[in-house]
Amino acid sequence: MTYLGELISLGVAFSWTIAALSSEIGSKRLGVFVMNVWRMAVALLLSALLMWCTLGSPYPVYANEEAWTWLLASGVVGYFFGDWCLFNSYLTIGSRYGQLFMTLAPMFTAFFAWIMIGQTLSWNALLAMAVTLLGIAISVLGRNEKHHVSLGLPFKGILFGIGAGLGQGVGLVLSKIGLDHYIANVPSDVLPSIENYLPFASNMIRCVAGLVCFSAWLILSGHAGRMRDSLHEHRGLLAMMIAVFSGPFIGVGFSLMAVQYTAAGIASTIMAMTPIIILLPSRWLFHQPITLRGVIGAVISVIGVSLFFLLN
Repeated sequence: MTYLGELISLGVAFSWTIAALSSEIGSKRLGVFVMNVWRMAVALLLSALLMWCTLGSPYPVYANEEAWTWLLASGVVGYFFGDWCLFNSYLTIGSRYGQLFMTLAPMFTAFFAWIMIGQTLSWNALLAMAVTLLGIAISVLGRNEKHHVSLGLPFKGILFGIGAGLGQGVGLVLSKIGLDHYIANVPSDVLPSIENYLPFASNMIRCVAGLVCFSAWLILSGHAGRMRDSLHEHRGLLAMMIAVFSGPFIGVGFSLMAVQYTAAGIASTIMAMTPIIILLPSRWLFHQPITLRGVIGAVISVIGVSLFFLLN
């Protein structure tokens, strides 16, 4: 089928939009920590089921100590810190702007991959960073009645947004290191048959870290009883399930499928369109106004993300 990879990529962008919107709804009804305990638990269960069906074991058999260490660290940084910031950004500035700040993730990924694993930080990557930051600045900055530049969003929400992009970017670098250790430990005669499933197995380990951290925080803060209370919040639980299926499960799975049918740069660019796609649904669901400046900023940010892939 012509343009199958592009169509799948567009579907992934819509899937992640649904995940963001449902996560905002779920966080408002359940709370950030309860929402994420449920989300990590369900994602872990689905990952174990997938591993059992595809690899014959409900846990990552060939993951050695180094792989576990790096992937657990990735889960702490990416899921616990990153998602804590992301979901708080949803509550503070809305999923629309939360997704806009997630366009910072490729920038942080490129920067920390340069620091931690010595990947080249090219001039093209620096240009992409500048364009992405410009788009976010256009969306966030405005002028007050004194014609001074001011923030159009709560400062706390902006910090949460930056933290979400940072956690996602650093978590991805840690995931790469852990996955490399994982792959190196798989017997060469077995690797070809399971190589496509190893990212899912790696993500399962990251979910373990996320579940433990969110659960521990909930218990230590004395709010463990909220888990029991959440069983009666049916709309919140429904939103959580939609977020899990459309995000970590369907979104991740089909994003891996997309790059099998089209160039990775094209797929990544189309999948990065969530900040644009989310504009109309957020207006309909949360009555967030759509401004010309916001649209232009979102478009420029997406262009910045695309440059990371298309110029390399």
